[in-house]
Amino acid sequence: MRTFDLSPLYRTAIGIDRLANLLNAAEAPTYPPYNVELVAEDKYRIVMALAGFDRSELDIQTERDALVITGRKQKETQERTFLHRGIAARDFEQRFQLADHVKVTGAAFDNGMLTIDLVREVPEAFRPRKIAIDGVTSNVTALEQNREAA
Repeated sequence: MRTFDLSPLYRTAIGIDRLANLLNAAEAPTYPPYNVELVAEDKYRIVMALAGFDRSELDIQTERDALVITGRKQKETQERTFLHRGIAARDFEQRFQLADHVKVTGAAFDNGMLTIDLVREVPEAFRPRKIAIDGVTSNVTALEQNREAA
């Protein structure tokens, strides 16, 4: 994989540092495995496979425009010898960059699967709205008004 040096952009452009940081963070860690689903319009779900973790070892936080999921395994008191160790039981921190107006609505942990529900709630002030021209909202309405006036 190629890496790009974005430092020349910092010298000549103001305010794109957030974009450059997003591009630099594009190489996300692959552990633990996860899915991002579109459940419905403006509703999303993140599902993470966390085999071997207990609910008490997980922490979910939102920081500004980021969702941070952290897993910290408790140290085992009993020494074990593995002939094959295929279940990764290491600490992790997974960050998801959230778009504007995306909020976490809930989380559940069942059978080693962490499910986090998100929703995008665009405020009314930011939603598209129709602007009437001369008090007429559409051409059909204007034609009907002309017919009634004649």
